[in-house]
Amino acid sequence: MSKIGDDGTVERTRIRKGEEGVTHIGSAMATSDPDKLISKADKLTKLSLTRWSADWKTATGLYEQAANAYRLKKKYEEAKDAFEKASKGQEMLSSPWDAAKHMESAAALAKQVGKWNEVADFYRHASELFIECGRSQPASDALAKGARALEDPSPNVAVQLYIDSSAILEEDGKEQMAFDLYRAATSVYIRLEKYTDAATILLKWALAADKSNATHSQCKAYLSAIIVYLYAHDFRQAEKCHNDCCQVEAFLYSDQNRAATKLLSAYTDGDVEEIKLAAQSSIISNLDHVIVRIARKLPTGDVSGLKRTTTEEQDELLDEDDLT
Repeated sequence: MSKIGDDGTVERTRIRKGEEGVTHIGSAMATSDPDKLISKADKLTKLSLTRWSADWKTATGLYEQAANAYRLKKKYEEAKDAFEKASKGQEMLSSPWDAAKHMESAAALAKQVGKWNEVADFYRHASELFIECGRSQPASDALAKGARALEDPSPNVAVQLYIDSSAILEEDGKEQMAFDLYRAATSVYIRLEKYTDAATILLKWALAADKSNATHSQCKAYLSAIIVYLYAHDFRQAEKCHNDCCQVEAFLYSDQNRAATKLLSAYTDGDVEEIKLAAQSSIISNLDHVIVRIARKLPTGDVSGLKRTTTEEQDELLDEDDLT
C-alpha cells in the first residue's frame, strides 16, 4: 500500500492480513528481532572492500531500537551492551548529550546485572560527556548516581565518586549544591572507619559553606569534624581542629562552638558522665544523623589519662613562667 508523504514522496507501508481478514500495519518495534538489529548495525560500522565508510547514523538508530527492545524483554545484559554501542554511535555523530544519556542507561543496566566495575566506568564516561556539553550539574549527578549504586558493593569507589562529583560543582562555583555529596561521602568514610578522611571532608564542607554564605552549615560542619576526631579517640587532633575553627569568627561566637567547648572541657576533666551529657545536647542532636549516632557513643576510650596529661602540661607552663 502506498501514500503520498508530506514532502511529496511516495511512502510504502507493509500490510498483512489477520486471521479474520483484518488488515494490520506492520510495526518495526513489534516485529524487529533485536539480535538482527544489532547484527545489521555492526555491519554498517565495519569497513570492508565494499564499504569504505561507516554509516553511524543508521547504525546508531538500530542500536537504540535494539537496546529498547532488549530492555522490554528484560534481557538486561544485551540491553546494556546495545546502549553502550548507541552511546558510541552518538559520539561519532558529535552528539555528546545523547551519548551521555545512553551511557547512563548502560550504567543503570550494569547495576541491574551486578557489573560493578562497569557501573563506575559508565557513569564516569557519562559525566565526561556532559562536561563536553558544558553541563556541570548533570555531569556531577552522573557521578553521584554511580556513587549511590556502589555504596554497598564498592564503598571505596563510591566515596571517590562522591568527591569527584562535588569537585565538578566546586569548579563551577556551585558549592552549595554539593552539600548532600559531602554528607554522603562523610557517611561512607565513617562506615569504613576512615575517620581522618571523614573529618577532612567535613572541613571541606565548612569551607564550601563559607563560600556560599551558609554560616549555620559551616558551624555544624566544624562541630561535626571535632566529634569525628573525638570518636577516633584523637583528642589532640580534636583540640587542634577546635583551635583552628575558632579562628573563624562565625564559629567562635556560635552555639556549635559552645557545644564543642563543653565537650572538650569534659574530656580535659576526664569526666565520662559529663562527656555523655555534653554529647546529648540539643545542638549536637541537630547535626546529621551519622554524626549524632557516633556522638552518642562518646567517649570511645579511656579519658582518665587526659586529665593527668593536661595537669602536667599546665605545671610545665607554670615552671616556664617562674623567673625566680
